[in-house]
Amino acid sequence: MRAIRLTRQTWLALTAAVAFVVLALLIAVLPVPYVVYSPGSAYDILATDDEGQPMIRVEGIPAEPANGKLHMTTVAVTRADARTSLPEAVLAFLLPRRDALPRDAVYDPGKTSEQVRAEERRMMDTSQQDAVVAALRAAEVPVEQLPMISSVTVASPADERLRPGDLVLAVDGAAVTTPEEVATRITGQRAGEPIRFTVEREGRLVNADVVTAENPNSPGRAMIGVEIGLGYRYEPRVNFGISHDIGGPSAGLVFALAIYDQIAPADVLQGRSVAGTGRINPAGRVGPIGGLQEKIASAERADASVFLVPAANCRDLADLRTDLELIRVDTLQDAVTGLQALGNPARAAEVPRC
Repeated sequence: MRAIRLTRQTWLALTAAVAFVVLALLIAVLPVPYVVYSPGSAYDILATDDEGQPMIRVEGIPAEPANGKLHMTTVAVTRADARTSLPEAVLAFLLPRRDALPRDAVYDPGKTSEQVRAEERRMMDTSQQDAVVAALRAAEVPVEQLPMISSVTVASPADERLRPGDLVLAVDGAAVTTPEEVATRITGQRAGEPIRFTVEREGRLVNADVVTAENPNSPGRAMIGVEIGLGYRYEPRVNFGISHDIGGPSAGLVFALAIYDQIAPADVLQGRSVAGTGRINPAGRVGPIGGLQEKIASAERADASVFLVPAANCRDLADLRTDLELIRVDTLQDAVTGLQALGNPARAAEVPRC
């Protein structure tokens, strides 16, 4: 039996083939520092949950069910604890309604996935609170603005005496109406002296005595270890039945519109299927978001006919083809008037579009 002798050219060809296979496997397996954005799901926030309760329920004020569907749109994003392969990143660059962004531009280096999820949940909670205030103000429901304890430092003088969310009504018996007034009264005390805070906590009045300490960053000045922001007091109660798996601030606009449509006399949706996105602040101003084209794709999948676009995001729609009516909004009121005009053929030309 004769032995098979491989020529030099054959050896080179085999070596090149093996190297190619190994390289291809490495390319397919090794992660790249990118995060992939793709269309997520759209959720009708005016629908009922598994227990038959509205996903957004307004109590303590006359409210009527909205006439239509209102979709909160989402983006599917590579998790902070997951990795993206090179083929996945390349496909995201090439395929429509997808994107790949540098990981450091999406997630802060060093943060764990648990920290990222907690931060996204806090942003969702804030967007819901701001949406309630914006909707109530738009519907001319009284809203009182008050200083609020935003955070309390662990092991500080205020720890276990004041809580995040406490609305500050008075300091040492003197009424306060702004965060600056509260801060001035704290720093005006001498270190070691007690201060009495009168706060509203979960609808109850609470008096909390806090002994000041010296501020290590400003010797001679008193501190108690809190951050003070703005809070709001109002009569209606709004309950959100939104999954805790969804985070971020970009649903603020649709939350505010869902509340407004239930408590205002006007029929805003007029039986249509509407989707949208956008941050919102308590004054009703709408801010830009990321992943707009992916969210529009999720709205198309949900058979929406109208999409509300933050005005600052209109520039992100270059070369986009869609059958959705795209309404440009700077404020919650823009969304309301735009939807009402769209439903009136005589006013259709008034609708601001991207």
